[in-house]
Amino acid sequence: MSNVKTLFITGVSSGFGRALAQVALNRGYRVVGTVRNAAAKAEFENLHTENAFAYELDVTHFAAIEAVIADVETHVGPIDVLVNNAGYGHEGVMEESPLHEMRRQFDVNVFGAVAMIKALLPFMRQRRQGHILNITSMGGFITLPGISYYCGSKFALEGISETLSKELAPFNIHVTAVAPGSFRTDWAGRSMVRSARSIADYDALFDPIRQAREEKNGKQLGDPFKAASAMLDMIESSNPPAHLLLGSDALALVRQKMESFSAEIDRWEALTRSTDG
Repeated sequence: MSNVKTLFITGVSSGFGRALAQVALNRGYRVVGTVRNAAAKAEFENLHTENAFAYELDVTHFAAIEAVIADVETHVGPIDVLVNNAGYGHEGVMEESPLHEMRRQFDVNVFGAVAMIKALLPFMRQRRQGHILNITSMGGFITLPGISYYCGSKFALEGISETLSKELAPFNIHVTAVAPGSFRTDWAGRSMVRSARSIADYDALFDPIRQAREEKNGKQLGDPFKAASAMLDMIESSNPPAHLLLGSDALALVRQKMESFSAEIDRWEALTRSTDG
């Protein structure tokens, strides 16, 4: 068992987390996953009698995280790969969306991921090896009206991940921000929190976007199991990237954003340079 790598994945009950756990178990990995209740714990551990372990943990219960990590390290084995997958999408025009919904979005998508990393890093740093995957989104590069809180959280996690990769490079610990495009998960369905509409001025802009997202749900191009296989291929590489896009839509839209941004920089270059003393 000493040669079996251990993946710790937050949020393994559905979506990318479940797909990654299943593909990893099929490849012979040991998988530890976080779930929300005892029924989900039993269901997950039934996936594999030897290599599937579940812990009840809400990543926003920050004070509980260190004890869970320590228990896994002691009773399951050293964690080789942490996958911060737990998260959700918030949809709503910013002016209409309460601040408490933004706090919740950042608590789960950003603070929860950072708390997991901080709890595990002392172990990885002592071993001088490890890999951290933060599941972000193409929404950490591009934006769309109506998901400002979500994009903000993913932009934040992208920046934290890239900075962390530079801090941990001397310890042989890799950090990869994985940015999926549109996949057939629950993100746009039951997992999404939607703020109520209240300002008619935004109807023409936002109503078609919300309707299109609801109609597309379940019909997205991306296959979560193919994404899981791609992530494992990346984990198994000797020199993993700091950023990994998943899906042809993410590739096209992020390239378009980068080209547009470069053109805008060029247009305003003279003004930018004018501030030098």
